[in-house]
Amino acid sequence: MHTDPDYSAAYVVLETDAEDGLSGHGITFTLGRGTEVVVCAVNALAHHVLNKDLEDIVGDFRGFYRQLTSDGQLRWIGPEKGVVHLATAAILNAVWDLWAKQEGKPLWKLLVDMDPRTLLSCIDFRYITDVLTEEEAYEILQEGQVGKKEREEQMLTHGYPAYTTSCAWLGYSDDTLKQLCTEALKGGWTRFKVKVGADLQDDIRRCRLIRNMIGPEKTLMMDANQRWDVPEAVEWMAKLAEFKPLWIEEPTSPDDILGHATISKALIPLGIGVATGEQCHNRVMFKQLLQAKALQFLQIDSCRLGSVNENLSVLLMAKKFKIPVCPHAGGVGLCELVQHLILFDFISVSASLTNRMCEYVDHLHEHFKYPVTIRNASYMPPKEAGYSTEMKEESIKKHQYPDGEEAGYSTEMKEESIKKHQYPDGEVWKKLLTAQGN
Repeated sequence: MHTDPDYSAAYVVLETDAEDGLSGHGITFTLGRGTEVVVCAVNALAHHVLNKDLEDIVGDFRGFYRQLTSDGQLRWIGPEKGVVHLATAAILNAVWDLWAKQEGKPLWKLLVDMDPRTLLSCIDFRYITDVLTEEEAYEILQEGQVGKKEREEQMLTHGYPAYTTSCAWLGYSDDTLKQLCTEALKGGWTRFKVKVGADLQDDIRRCRLIRNMIGPEKTLMMDANQRWDVPEAVEWMAKLAEFKPLWIEEPTSPDDILGHATISKALIPLGIGVATGEQCHNRVMFKQLLQAKALQFLQIDSCRLGSVNENLSVLLMAKKFKIPVCPHAGGVGLCELVQHLILFDFISVSASLTNRMCEYVDHLHEHFKYPVTIRNASYMPPKEAGYSTEMKEESIKKHQYPDGEEAGYSTEMKEESIKKHQYPDGEVWKKLLTAQGN
């Protein structure tokens, strides 16, 4: 659906003075332009983590999460949404990577082995206690202890089911669609997603082609990438219902919770669910989507929400509302990260694979030290310690954005005001920083 993506990431590395030489690597994903803005936000939040002890951070992870998300001044350009929240995710992803490495475990295993009370101490329950209290979350995790070992063995043996988005992007020729579907079927894929929303007649033709290729027994999903108004989504999907899609993803604005509820109500009788969440700002939006019965498939994202901490709260809410989680992945490192979250969800929270699958996009994995392993169309649990976020040194050097001067537009100010207040060389700031130094 994106016409000019330039897959990019703000990449955070946490270095320490510990003798083990470990470092934490975190990313947040973008489509190119704007990444430099995320980097600015990362730098604005950096003081919260610099010169801190990892043990102190994870010992009060809820408090640390709230420090980042409730920064007194940065809240004005948030809170817990947009660029600042993407930056928060990058920093916290690096912290989780470092913690898992220190424990010598892949992140999913760190979470699975964690005592329920310790796990819950990582979550900020503020704003969601009207639907999920900490005690309710504890009961869910306690229930998840039953059969946990067997489910872990099941994942290690068979992996977590995936679906492919790589076969049916808009703009592909029919020959390309046929070729990619044929290759995917030979590779054992049984779940396919097709992009729709640009032209109805073209969608009908392409969906018929794909459905005929994969057969009636395979699973087909559709993704509109926020193209439609609410009535348009209902009308359009009524005409695509003949192809038996399991869901329509992001049919309208990601912020329109009641619009999604309206679409859901209209499409459920047609056997079509609504999937959304990859662009939800935070746990509060997920809470409202669940309250409004606005989705039937919940799509978490490892870099848009506030890292593992906030995703844990969403997984627990989804369990309470009995909504399957089918994570968004793709791009730069999203598959690498989200595999850990969905493995934890199955082993410790949901205990179910019914109508559950994780997105897979088959590009850019070659840049990561520990890329995802797909076998028989399933994610195989990573065994290396960490969050699978670390990129190869040569990839970083080759693709790092130049250290050029910042550009931008500004309203002209008086020269004397600029000189006096400019950070950090202005007269006002010099006095403040000198006072802080003393």
